[in-house]
Amino acid sequence: MEQDELDELRQRVACAAALDQAGYALDLKESTRRAVKYRHGDQIVIVIHDGKGWFDPLSDAKGDVFSLMTHLHGVGFAEAKLLVARLVGYEPRQPVWKRQARKRGPDLGVAERWSARRKPWPGSTTWRYLRDDRHLPEAVISAAIRHDLLREGPRGSMWAAHRDGEGIVTGCEERGPEWRGFSTGGAKVLFRFGPCDALRLCVTEAAIDAMSLAALERTRRDSLYVSTGGGWAPATDAAIRLLAARKGLLLVAATDNNAQGDTYAVRLEAVAREASCGFERLRPHEEDWNAELKARVKNRGKEGKRQEEAWLPHARRPRQG
Repeated sequence: MEQDELDELRQRVACAAALDQAGYALDLKESTRRAVKYRHGDQIVIVIHDGKGWFDPLSDAKGDVFSLMTHLHGVGFAEAKLLVARLVGYEPRQPVWKRQARKRGPDLGVAERWSARRKPWPGSTTWRYLRDDRHLPEAVISAAIRHDLLREGPRGSMWAAHRDGEGIVTGCEERGPEWRGFSTGGAKVLFRFGPCDALRLCVTEAAIDAMSLAALERTRRDSLYVSTGGGWAPATDAAIRLLAARKGLLLVAATDNNAQGDTYAVRLEAVAREASCGFERLRPHEEDWNAELKARVKNRGKEGKRQEEAWLPHARRPRQG
């Protein structure tokens, strides 16, 4: 097959078609317009680049529709080409987005867009979203605002800053009642809540989970609560390794209570082993830490102080390097 034919197939067959044909289901709740998530049991594939690219968030696998075929079916490139050719004209199920794409003004950089947004304030739409929808205590919200971690996003959404080691905003996690995503053109590094010199590093998968865990632990002064934004970018890996290199550090894998969270925990344990630092797996009873916080708030009035103490998270599988 000539290169021109391969290029034509790449244009005519979307990665979504290969996934749909292989039995993967669209996870609309966890998808954005720029990153559409598909699931098959514990297997996850994220489709990007307008359907022309993909990656596996649980491994380093990524590429185009041909490499996706090899990934899905365990075949070589020659057979993958034939499988792709058979999908010409195949119409996969498409996401049905409930809101129109946002109209943008001039294409500002991430840091400029961040600076142009207001900080949340008591009673603002973002404040109410975090307090009423997400059940974050006002003390935690106030602390995050005081340390310049949050901004008011459109339609009552929240922007949570990812920063590099120099404190520069590289991107924002965007969460709201009807929206979730990451800033266009932004780069995931780490959302950081707590003392930058803390020797207990709790790694979560979302900024709201990081703040929720802080709330559950009454914001321990020895802890830095961070979020990877649900990814594992090279910059994120480098940032975690840099923090893990501190003498006396305890690395806590506070990732979700599911297969993806367990995979991230295994990666973090490997980082701890290489850095010769302590390690713990901190697992929520619910699927994630915000769900855990909501459950605790719901049950607080029913069971009183004994129930509240029982909800405090506890570590599993401690290891000291």
